[in-house]
Amino acid sequence: MKQIISYIRREEWSPYVAGTLLGVVGILAVWMSNSLLGASGAFENLVGLAGQAIAPSLFDNMYFNYVMPPGITWGVVLLVGLFFGGMLGAATSGTLKWGKKGSANSDDQWKSIFGPQIWKRWLLAFVGAIILEYAAGIAGGCTSGLAISGGMLLAPSAFLFIAGMFASGIVTAYLIYRKRY
Repeated sequence: MKQIISYIRREEWSPYVAGTLLGVVGILAVWMSNSLLGASGAFENLVGLAGQAIAPSLFDNMYFNYVMPPGITWGVVLLVGLFFGGMLGAATSGTLKWGKKGSANSDDQWKSIFGPQIWKRWLLAFVGAIILEYAAGIAGGCTSGLAISGGMLLAPSAFLFIAGMFASGIVTAYLIYRKRY
């Protein structure tokens, strides 16, 4: 038991162990909730919920009535679990920096590329997250929904997406970092 606890507290896990556990979680998600893993729709569910409370007439449309119904859905529960699970994982590995002075995107690599201003790094992270969420909406799913769940189902589109994701990541890293890293 001590070995398992020691392994859980490690900062980095073997990709084979993490992949196996992700596969088990994916299978359990389908078995227990009849839903695949995917969290990008959760933001739309929450926006619809808030929108119906604030301006119901604006959110009474085809999209929010049938495509992305407002409410606490499986995706919202998954999103909350991802957040707290990530916090728990960082806390158990000793890498949680939430609330510590100077921890806001204070990685040396971020500082050297984007400058010392914390507000600038947070703004870039926020804009990047908005672009990512918008792109996930256009694509009809996020990385977890398409690559992981689609890969579990051996869907050809999932493998095309994974190849495109890696290719675009390489190009983006080259454009941002050039030959510095």
